[in-house]
Amino acid sequence: MKKLLLLSSLIYISQITQSQTAIDANDIGAGKSLIEAYFSPFGNALGASLNNGWYNTAKPHKLGGFDLTFTLNTVLINNEYKSFDVEDVINGTNFSLTNNGDKETPTFLGSGSGIDLNYPDENGITQEFRLPAGISAVGAIPLPMLQGGVGLIKGTEIDIRYIPLTEIGKVGEINMFGIGFKHDILQWIPLASVLPISVSIQGGHTSVNTSIKIQEQDVELKVRANTFNLLVSKKILMLTGYAGVGYNSSTTTFKVNEKYSIGTGGNSITFDAESLSELKFETENDFRMNLGLRFQLAILAIQANYTLSKYPVATVGVGISIR
Repeated sequence: MKKLLLLSSLIYISQITQSQTAIDANDIGAGKSLIEAYFSPFGNALGASLNNGWYNTAKPHKLGGFDLTFTLNTVLINNEYKSFDVEDVINGTNFSLTNNGDKETPTFLGSGSGIDLNYPDENGITQEFRLPAGISAVGAIPLPMLQGGVGLIKGTEIDIRYIPLTEIGKVGEINMFGIGFKHDILQWIPLASVLPISVSIQGGHTSVNTSIKIQEQDVELKVRANTFNLLVSKKILMLTGYAGVGYNSSTTTFKVNEKYSIGTGGNSITFDAESLSELKFETENDFRMNLGLRFQLAILAIQANYTLSKYPVATVGVGISIR
């Protein structure tokens, strides 16, 4: 059985297509753009979430020091990513708007029914089909993960994050893997050791493989996320304040093993798997700024931080940490 992913807060009611029209080769590009406009906000939101929760201090572990932390990254979805203007996608193609004048249709993260479009079939007869609905105006997507870090030589720390193949209720499964590093840069600057702060560079790569079911069709989404940051932190007694500035990037790949159809409740436009192949969406690049606070009592560490970016992320975590 193929893997299915729907985060526990997301429910999608599937609809079955009926009459199918093969897309003309000249319009495959526009069809791919419709698919990307619908799914990419979900992939970008996952990418933003995957690029967070890597750190709660700028100070790497000492040699042999380690931590094990449960983290919950919750990405907040702005309204602008819940719908898109179809006219921007279909201009100059055989697709056309219907007479009702609607141009805005929901993305995967939006709400309500998709709008109707026209497309000619093999006989040149105009057929009307409806773009897929959203999944009910998602305001936030929580993504839990388990992460561990260990200190190496020369002020360097390696971090691993992981979610094994895990069922989420009755709606699906998810697996994820990531690796990152943190490195103290003050050690290489003469006299910098007298500064009352910690400063490090940090980077991480995370990948998540998912499948979701849309209109009774299995769709695979692979998200690859990378981040690189400059970190600063200051510890006072049991409290550590930390901040980071850096750069995020993420790429989403869309894949189907058989044909894929756009359209609900009647006619649909159909792609064969070869015409889509592995459709890679445009890379999402974004600068980020992060502020957070960690409270540590003995080996117990509790953290909370907030990241400002196109897809803001709130992070909380709890774990054990031995420096």
